Amino acid sequence: MKDHAEVVIIGAGIMGLAIAYHLARRGVTDVVVLDKGYLCGGASGRNGGGVRAQWSSEANIRLMLESIRMCQDFASEMKINVWLRQGGYLFLTRTEDKRRALEASVKLQSECGLATRMLSPKEAQGIVPELDIDGITAASYNPDDGVVFPWPFVWGFAQGARKLGVTVETFREVTGFRTKGSRIDGVVTRALPRSGKGPAARDEHIIRTHKVVNAAGAWSPEIARLLGVELPNRPHRHEICSTEPLKPWLKPLVADLTDGLYFSQSTRGEIVGGVGQEHVPHGINQDSSHAFLGRYARSLVRTCPILGHVKVLRQWSGCYDITPDANPIVGDVDEVENFYQASGFMGHGFMMAPIMGKLIAEYIIDRAANANRPGVSKVGRARGGEGAPPSVVDQNMFERWNLRRFREGKLLSEAMIIG
Repeated sequence: MKDHAEVVIIGAGIMGLAIAYHLARRGVTDVVVLDKGYLCGGASGRNGGGVRAQWSSEANIRLMLESIRMCQDFASEMKINVWLRQGGYLFLTRTEDKRRALEASVKLQSECGLATRMLSPKEAQGIVPELDIDGITAASYNPDDGVVFPWPFVWGFAQGARKLGVTVETFREVTGFRTKGSRIDGVVTRALPRSGKGPAARDEHIIRTHKVVNAAGAWSPEIARLLGVELPNRPHRHEICSTEPLKPWLKPLVADLTDGLYFSQSTRGEIVGGVGQEHVPHGINQDSSHAFLGRYARSLVRTCPILGHVKVLRQWSGCYDITPDANPIVGDVDEVENFYQASGFMGHGFMMAPIMGKLIAEYIIDRAANANRPGVSKVGRARGGEGAPPSVVDQNMFERWNLRRFREGKLLSEAMIIG
């Protein structure tokens, strides 16, 4: 283990690894990424792999436009295949209020340059003939949305970061911090058994650093609490299952905004999907349940009756990282210097990680460069520093998504959350 690092990132999911990779691309290679599990052990390896620009807020739309472009370049840049399939997202609604909300979202998406269009139920059936459109009030379709295989996306960022000099340490738990006033002086860690069994190592190891990124997903509140910072995030178990492989027939990912159902077909032919569940145990919970399977099966067969006789092969779960306003928490905090947040991305942190990793890395670098320059905002630029070209979103993103908005009552909104 290293004894010193310019930046320590807690969480080796796709968000933490993307930040590390882009820090190194900008020349900050003295970076250590810590995770108490294995790569893909958290939400980054337990999701459906969807990437979409269909959102109800301009910031999310513009971020995902750039993120999808980065996904398209990822295989050639990282020399690893992520099986990106841009078959589109087909959103369905079953109530009038959801239909109106979807129409407003599609209007905004069109203004942002997306090819999204509203569809009648019959037009939606033209894209997926197997749909049962009884009860469906409207649909939307963007052909540029898609699905990737999550694991190689994580592996690609990990090996890309390592090649640039970043240290990635798995099975290494953060147990505390060394501080001096409001400044971080070090991160206290200990080794965990790689078998998942047995006691943790007794010897603690301290990595001296003044900059820490909290990218631990559903575990982020626990990390922040070690520094006296309270995050409003809460973990929420989300379950997924996969069926036996079928011949290719389903091109888009289908999502129902009414009950949170979504499903797509993988490159191997499996139907992979999940559904919203409101009543699940609180806290970190990655168990599977019969209740999910029954709810998912009913919703899936209602939407696509042809799948009624398909066999389920496996079922798993991961944790959404939920905030009170369904928007992430990014940037610095008031209580601790250079303690950067990258959490609260609900179920869409995976798809936003390519662009958010880049922007957060640039934010950290530019904020440090501007810290001692009179007349320059501490927030700095989200891309490239002073005088740089405009970011994919306005320069207030890091202020708008800052933790202090919850204290100030400046809550945001996002209508197109599924699962």
